[in-house]
Amino acid sequence: MTLKVGIIGCGSIATHRHAPEYSSNPYTQIHLVYDPNPERAQKLAAQYGGQVAGSWEEVVHHPELAAISDCSTNEMHHIITTQALLAGKHVLCEKPMATTSEGAETILAAARASGKILMVDHNQRLVPAHQKARQLIAAGELGKILSFKTSFGHKGPEYWSANRTKGTWFFKKARSALGVAGDLGIHKVDLLRYLLQDEIVQVSAFADVLDKKDEQGQPIEVCDHMVCLLKTQSGAVGTASFSWSYYGDEDNSTILYGERGIMEIFADPQKDIEVVTAGGERAVYQIGAMQTNDAQTKSGVIDAFVEAIRTGTAPAVTGEDGLYALRIIEAAMESAATGRSVELFV
Repeated sequence: MTLKVGIIGCGSIATHRHAPEYSSNPYTQIHLVYDPNPERAQKLAAQYGGQVAGSWEEVVHHPELAAISDCSTNEMHHIITTQALLAGKHVLCEKPMATTSEGAETILAAARASGKILMVDHNQRLVPAHQKARQLIAAGELGKILSFKTSFGHKGPEYWSANRTKGTWFFKKARSALGVAGDLGIHKVDLLRYLLQDEIVQVSAFADVLDKKDEQGQPIEVCDHMVCLLKTQSGAVGTASFSWSYYGDEDNSTILYGERGIMEIFADPQKDIEVVTAGGERAVYQIGAMQTNDAQTKSGVIDAFVEAIRTGTAPAVTGEDGLYALRIIEAAMESAATGRSVELFV
């Protein structure tokens, strides 16, 4: 059976990930798309199929649609995704699933009421190297994890977003809300939860506008750089850095330090995973590159979402996962604002 799907928001993430991956999935057909910029929606429909809707409400309430990708801007997720779920649609919501945990709770309540699949696009869980790393960690390859460091940084959304200008919505507090923390940071805190199968329970953070300017040449309204100190429930302590001001190669690396050795993931361009034991033995795993802004590869997100719908099973990233990642980022923002460490309760 072919699932008819709709896409709300036809910017870069829809153009580079959602639309092409729906198009290549044998069980889906793009039926309806919407963007506040009609030309953007028309361009996506011309390339990948579907009709252009006059409003996001038309997509949400269309009787033939089984599922929707919510690729709208951050401040709209809790509105659109909630309405889509209550209208009986399965929803793949872009991250962050909301700009506040209260908004995320609203979405979760709608998912419970509707009984429909809700998946949040934390795509780093689906990267084959990350899945392999999780297996190795769970098998005790490193022993107990003692520490970690993870980074996600590139030269900024003005080089990636659809309009390619310093006026991008990512730089506007009313729309982005969380700046680089909600754009890149939320990926990495979710990845840590996934890899370690452990919860982050304490956060200290610094956040600032180091370099980015808006279209008027003024410092942007949200942080472009954040560094966090994180503590997990099991006692591991590590760092996480997120930045829109890495003006060279993208950094999307994670290093884990265990009792028995070290695991480096995407820390070396020539090695997807390298494990170095305490005795000096080395093992390299070449599994496949992770998609980047400059080198797009299939993320696997759409396939995972569709499989959850077809089988009626829990998605690879649940709404609860999205909520907890958001709570960690909120704690980091609070810490950066107050200068105090913030505890989270599992």
